[in-house]
Amino acid sequence: MKSKTIGQRIKELFGLKDKESVFYEELEDILIQADIGIQLSIELVEELKEQVKKQRLMSKNDILTALKKCISSYIKTVQIEPLKDCLNIFLILGVNGVGKTTTVAKLAHYFKLKYNISEIVLSAADTFRAAAIDQLQLLGQQLKVKVIHQAPGADPGAVVFDSLDSAKAHKSQIVLVDTSGRMHNKTNLVRELSKIDKIIKSKSEKSFYHKILVIDATTGQNALSQGEAFKQALGVDSIILAKFDSSAKGGIAVSICKNLGIPFSFLGTGEKMDDIKVFNKQLYLNTLLGE
Repeated sequence: MKSKTIGQRIKELFGLKDKESVFYEELEDILIQADIGIQLSIELVEELKEQVKKQRLMSKNDILTALKKCISSYIKTVQIEPLKDCLNIFLILGVNGVGKTTTVAKLAHYFKLKYNISEIVLSAADTFRAAAIDQLQLLGQQLKVKVIHQAPGADPGAVVFDSLDSAKAHKSQIVLVDTSGRMHNKTNLVRELSKIDKIIKSKSEKSFYHKILVIDATTGQNALSQGEAFKQALGVDSIILAKFDSSAKGGIAVSICKNLGIPFSFLGTGEKMDDIKVFNKQLYLNTLLGE
């Protein structure tokens, strides 16, 4: 049996509107279970109480709208637009299993359609997994974009170096770098990513460089730990919330914005190339709360 969405559970609470204390206690529990976090859920419910009292809100729609406004105030977003007349470099980060390689292809597809950019390079810097290299090559063929790769086990930094050289030689506009995600809290991976970061910075004069972390909407508070680890190790410019749909929890985005201050740039909503959208607060909240 399919579990109820957050929105369905919240709507059921309005049957308790004559029992105010129970309503707010239950709402707090739902927000916590949605991965918004204990402290932030408490703060949101207190904010909602104040708004309901101050504005004398009575209807379900008005109270739900007030809740959305409370949550919306914590969400940070950024829109990524490739700069013209320079190379745009995107380093895609994240632990294994979040869908980094697929996200790299989705971003390439998005940039092709949205900005009519055809000269795109995909850099297969996850040399730890042979499957990741093969997958990126296949996706590159489907998208008709160049994929720079080496043999499994090769130096990821060398792959990135070659990718940037190739992009400059062919006057490409975008380079999307796929990276390894094993053991995000381990020294060897941090060292590997730091090396890639230094290579990009050394070769990115007059380029736009943006580091994107991909997190899985279904992994809960663990995603907050991932965000903190990558922010400390490398710095993160924006986050993509992958695997987000009406049944996913997804409240972790609010928690990350509040605790880490990192904005969200995109939403991943499925496996197809088109299943990526600019992170829109209203779309996110409507999906999260089941509107």
